Amino acid sequence: MKIHHLRNATMVIEIKDQFILVDPMLGKKGTAGPTFTLFRFKPKRNPILDLPANAMDIVNKTTHCLITHLHPDHLDKKAEKFLKSNNTPITCSTKDKKTLKKRGLNVVNTVNYWEESKFLDGSITGIPAKHGYGFVAKPMGNVMGFYIQIPNEKTIYLSADTIYTDNVDKVLKQYKPEVNVVACGTAQLDIFKPLLMTMDDIIKFTKNATGTVIANHLEAVNHCPTTRTQLANELERQGLLEKTRIPNDGETIVIG
Repeated sequence: MKIHHLRNATMVIEIKDQFILVDPMLGKKGTAGPTFTLFRFKPKRNPILDLPANAMDIVNKTTHCLITHLHPDHLDKKAEKFLKSNNTPITCSTKDKKTLKKRGLNVVNTVNYWEESKFLDGSITGIPAKHGYGFVAKPMGNVMGFYIQIPNEKTIYLSADTIYTDNVDKVLKQYKPEVNVVACGTAQLDIFKPLLMTMDDIIKFTKNATGTVIANHLEAVNHCPTTRTQLANELERQGLLEKTRIPNDGETIVIG
């Protein structure tokens, strides 16, 4: 298995001859939408940087797409155009099927929370995700993480945009994924509590993960203040850096 980290939460999981595109934000710098904050952080149109030079070479190999939720930093207009033009098979939450089909996308598989569905030659299970602490989680809408099992490959947990919850804890401790992807940008709007895990909860996630942890959702949208350097320093202080990968945009991680 190879994981090609592209930008933000966008990655391609390469398994044999399959290339699974996850949460594609493919537009150029500043094209995914307006700034997410005006006061708490410097207002900038998102994404705040371009895709790495090698990104589309990898994206063009896509055989399937996974979408965790419908926010524009996880599915932008450029990505929709790409998916439609290639009639790419899409797997998503049952709750997002209607919207995606209205947009003309080729939804071939939908997943319910805690239910196992067929995926490629293995299975995929929907995992509840809560996009924020307290009140803000409700208007942020539906989000789904995925637990993927493919024969003769490492199990992988895409936790999606979530805080640390009992559901996340259950997956880490009972399913024991061998690869765990976690959004680490600690996103915040101008008001309300963070939309993603605080540093304390990122540390908790990493401690409770039995396998490799891959950090994403960093340094690509203007409402995510946590940097790769800050995250690495804290993980090193906690003695957790060796089990964690913090890929740069365009970097490929080979999972042995």
